[in-house]
Amino acid sequence: MKRLSSRAWALTLLSAAFAAVPALAQELPTPAFLPSTAQAGAWIEADPMVARARHAAEAAQHGGAALAASPHEWTARLQGQRRRYQDSGARSNEWSAQLERPLRINGKAELDRRIGDLEVEIGRARVGEARHEAARALAELWTGVIVAQRQLALAREQVVLAQGNLEAVNKRQRAGDASRLDLGLAQAEIGDVGREASLAATALAKLKAALRVRFAAEVPEGATLPEPQPPIWPEPRWRERVMAEADPLKSAEGEWRRAGVTAERVRADRVPDPTLGVFTANEALRNERVIGLSLSIPLSGRYRTERALQAGKEADALQAVLDQVRRDIELEAAQTYAEAGGSLERWQLAQRTAALAGENARLSQRAYALGEADLQSLLLARRQAAAAARAALEAQGDALRWETRLLIDAHLIWDLARD
Repeated sequence: MKRLSSRAWALTLLSAAFAAVPALAQELPTPAFLPSTAQAGAWIEADPMVARARHAAEAAQHGGAALAASPHEWTARLQGQRRRYQDSGARSNEWSAQLERPLRINGKAELDRRIGDLEVEIGRARVGEARHEAARALAELWTGVIVAQRQLALAREQVVLAQGNLEAVNKRQRAGDASRLDLGLAQAEIGDVGREASLAATALAKLKAALRVRFAAEVPEGATLPEPQPPIWPEPRWRERVMAEADPLKSAEGEWRRAGVTAERVRADRVPDPTLGVFTANEALRNERVIGLSLSIPLSGRYRTERALQAGKEADALQAVLDQVRRDIELEAAQTYAEAGGSLERWQLAQRTAALAGENARLSQRAYALGEADLQSLLLARRQAAAAARAALEAQGDALRWETRLLIDAHLIWDLARD
């Protein structure tokens, strides 16, 4: 029976606990190779994309408050005039003042409040969506830097081996045991592994720069990658969790609901809002004082009817958008789960291949030292071992990327579940 690592035991126990109490499955311990929740949270919140979404959400709150307060405002009218009487020649300075305001009727005030609440809800969902995308980018860059560090270390190990091999060939040539061809092959090997080391250094520098510029973050030196682990839940449960936490789906659903309420609001507006006013006037040499009320009602026409039909069709269109977003997210969740399982299998195969290639290189080195193999066979075995080691490391990085993607999409780490 295969022994499970401590990390595997922890994940197994957590899986059992969450299976027993699904409502408690809100957060998992962050994998040790990733930044802590506090670090990641600070870097994610400082991301410009998240900051923009957060400011937009704050703007939506003010917009919702404005809708609740009503777009209708009080209007004050002041008028002055001078009247001259023909029979007496008297002049009368007269004035009038009026205060009026449209009134929302037919349930429009409540509909405006609902639209404002949905604006706030959509803003929050978009903040969560931005945090989710930033978390994906952070995990991708962080894992990429660690993989690149290890790839550079492997390349430098090959440089050291190639330099040692060149020294050994030099000694054997001086002793008459190696030909000039062997010396040329050893020198060419130095060039090949040096080029690989240069490429690895460049890739690492680019990834570090991307991580530093995007998040102002830096991976500690000597960071290592753990062994990838299989998903702790079956695919249907992962998909259910991802669908429940998917911020793009929440955003699309909020937009659809807002469109529905907006359509109701436009239909309600087929009954126009009346304008109620109160006025007073002073006329006829101040002998007449007028106080009264005014009421004006626009007459509804075809324009309002067509706008109501338009709003209804726009809500139908957003229903189709919501259905498409739901399908896309469900498909992505299934594909991510499949990639997580497939990448784990590929890493296991690559790891075994790397072990075999490393053993072949060790045996070839021994055979070369005993004179039982030529230099070309040794160099070929070393190249195969180096390529297999690089492939195993890349496969390990891919498996951990997909494992982390599962955790992030399900909002199980970095406090993403609070969105």
